[in-house]
Parts: sequence; C-alpha cells; structure tokens
Amino acid sequence: MTPTTHEEILEHPITRYMRFDFCEVHAEQTVAEALNDLRIQQPEGRIIYFYVMDEADHLVGVVPTRRLLLSQPEAKIANLMVRNVVTVPSAATVREACELFLTHRYLAFPVMHNDRMVGIVDVEVFAEGIDDLEQTKQQEDLFQLMGIHLSAAQQSSAWAGFTSRFPWLICNIVGGILAAFLTHAFEPLLAKVVSLALFVPVVLGLSESVAIQSVTLALHLLHGQPPTLKALATRSRRELATGAMLGAACGLIVAMVALVWLGKRDVALCLLAGIGVGVAGSAVFGLSMPYLLRLLQRDPQVAAGPVALVLADMLVLTVYFSVAQWLMG
Repeated sequence: MTPTTHEEILEHPITRYMRFDFCEVHAEQTVAEALNDLRIQQPEGRIIYFYVMDEADHLVGVVPTRRLLLSQPEAKIANLMVRNVVTVPSAATVREACELFLTHRYLAFPVMHNDRMVGIVDVEVFAEGIDDLEQTKQQEDLFQLMGIHLSAAQQSSAWAGFTSRFPWLICNIVGGILAAFLTHAFEPLLAKVVSLALFVPVVLGLSESVAIQSVTLALHLLHGQPPTLKALATRSRRELATGAMLGAACGLIVAMVALVWLGKRDVALCLLAGIGVGVAGSAVFGLSMPYLLRLLQRDPQVAAGPVALVLADMLVLTVYFSVAQWLMG
C-alpha cells in the first residue's frame, strides 16, 4: 500500500480526526456548579477549553481552563465565556483546519454540523512528538511546523501555488501601471531634466529593499505572538526612526554621487528628499503589512511583500517627482 503523503492528509475530511470527549458546561451555571458536574462526569482525555451550551443545547461560548479554575465559585459561566467562537464546519478538510490553527493560534476548535457541536479538533492531532503543549515555546514550534507543512503542500501542487500567490501579484501589476501613469504625468519635467530619469531605478530599488527588510522583520516578530494595534503602533514608531536614518544615509550617498557626477544641485536635493522620505515610509509600510494582514486573517507570508512594494513605489516616486517639480518646474 502506498504511504499517505502530507498533501493527501491535508485533503482528508477533518471529521476523520475529530474527538468526541469534549467538556460541556451551561451558561446559567455558576463556576462551582460547573466544576461539580465535571467531577461527576470525569471526562477523559486532555481538557483545553470548556464549551458553553444554552438551554437548547446550542454552542454559545467557550471558557478556557485557566479562567474557569481561577474564577470565584459564585461567578456565572455566562460572564466568563468568550462569545465569539471560531468553529470548524464538519465539511472542512484538514488543510482548512490547519489554516484556522495558524490564523488564530488556538489549541482546539469545535466542529459544527447543522448548527450543532458534534466534536472538537485538537491541535494535538498535528503534534507528533510534542507531549506538553502548555509550553509556549513548543506551541510556537508546532504552529511554525504546521505552517511549513502547509506551505510545502501548496508548493507541491502547481495550481495551489498559483492560486495562493497570483492574486497578490496583481498588486504588483496594478502598482507598475500606476507608476507608469505617474511617470507619464511628469513627462514634461523628465524631458526637461533627463538626469532625473537616470536615478529612478536606484530610488525604487532602495525603497523596495527597505520595505522587504521590514516585512521580514515583522514576520519574525509575529512568530508565536498575536498581532495587536498597540504593538503595531509601538514598533511602527521605532521602524519609522530606523527608516529615516536609513533613508538619510542612502539619500546622502546617492545625492553626493549625482552632485559630483552631474554637478546639478537640484537633482541632488531631489534624490536626498525622495530617498529619505521614501525609504522611511517604505520601512513603515513593510512593518505594518504583516500585522494588518494577520489582523484581517490573511496570510502575511504571501501577501505582505507585494502590497508593501506597491505602496513603497508609489510613495517614493510621488515624493521624488513632486520635489523635482517644485524645484525645477
């Protein structure tokens, strides 16, 4: 018999790996009443979350184990539960469940069929060789391993690789067309000062390189960490300062070359301003995109680069040509 590959497993129905020994509590119960019921039920297996049901036996929330155990005995389950429950439909594949695990970083999801909870899918299914998932570092390694397997499976199929990557490349196509329109708008200026066009490749190249550096840094910072707007704001300020220094240093070097080579002070000032502002902005775009895409539940590894490059190109060309228009127009 041919062994099952990772790619084949990803297409299996998630119900094949579903567990039925999940723990139920009821919204109207207190913590003491729920714990007393659980002592009587003696549930088997590992408990990660408690699933809250209403009187009609519909899933209405989830209570993490730590929250239940550390709350006051008289506290109502309805006041402790997380109401926005992320669920997996019974028709989902293992691939779709993996994507949910990677997006939300939860350790289990309820499986739903016809608006009823029929089981749970536990991340332990994908955790070969990991015994204690309560260790944060092990959780991070597990989610990274799942991401690697998922990416490898996508790459093994030409069509899957195409469909996951091509939509984001449209950003580059649109960005290139917009850059052409933007350049055309400044055509009279470029015709008058041809030397401006000589430095367009280096202006674009620097902004794009810094944007990609920042994207890579953001992906590293996001590894195992949930994205928050507060963290994004803090790191964006730091990245803006770094980008400003990079832009000033690169802009000064290129401006000095232009000044010595062409002897045109205005061109040198355009380069200094265009590269300085463009690189600083590109650094912020590059850092922000992975955070924003993760918050929107999109894959930043595929999407962040193309989007950040488009924004970086538009910014640096606009600043470069606008300063040139102001100085030389």
